[in-house]
Amino acid sequence: MTSYVSHTSFDCANAYALSQWWQQMLGYVDDREDPSAPGDEECSIHDPETGHTLWFLEVPESKQVKNRLHLDLRPRERTQDAEVEWALGIGATQVADLRGEYGPGTGWVVLADPEGNEFCILRSEHEVREVEGE
Repeated sequence: MTSYVSHTSFDCANAYALSQWWQQMLGYVDDREDPSAPGDEECSIHDPETGHTLWFLEVPESKQVKNRLHLDLRPRERTQDAEVEWALGIGATQVADLRGEYGPGTGWVVLADPEGNEFCILRSEHEVREVEGE
């Protein structure tokens, strides 16, 4: 028998604030039975379609080095460029821009959330199909 991923956890300084930021970024929602509130040291949000859960846990230490694990996000409706601009507008910071790094229409942008956790914005499925000529 194998294991399965129960949820993805983020260590953070402010669980509520970071959960609310990711909720806006991903369109996730609070748990109806246990909604998060300011001051909570543990907060969870989940994808209303898939049920995937992100868990935010307050820890005393701050982020020190590059993440060894991160989320790769593919825009549902916007282009990669529009998604990057939108994320920057809600408080993400740009870490690296690797668009076109491997040829025209390739690459990703590395961003960080308000507490410095890195994540990548990939091209949308539509953009991928355009480059592949489908």
